[in-house]
Amino acid sequence: MIRSELIQKISEENPHLFQRDVERIVNTVFEEIIDAMARGDRVELRGFGAFSVKKRDARQGRNPRTGETVSVDEKHVPFFKTGKLLRERLNGLDE
Repeated sequence: MIRSELIQKISEENPHLFQRDVERIVNTVFEEIIDAMARGDRVELRGFGAFSVKKRDARQGRNPRTGETVSVDEKHVPFFKTGKLLRERLNGLDE
């Protein structure tokens, strides 16, 4: 599912809302998650999961084409940990 499909689905399930309003809401939710992660905050959606940022230390890597050693800078990467409800649902345990 892509963002536009999510907006369409929410609009269909909530006919009292205009699609432009649903689009604004969805975009705001995503922007708030991104802003929180950019600040280094953790975003937890109970039952769904938690978004956080993990730090990867600088290290020595290797260019696979030449075999030459290269320096890889420190970086921050997004991380998602699934919530219990999502994990159970994916594994068919919610019957």
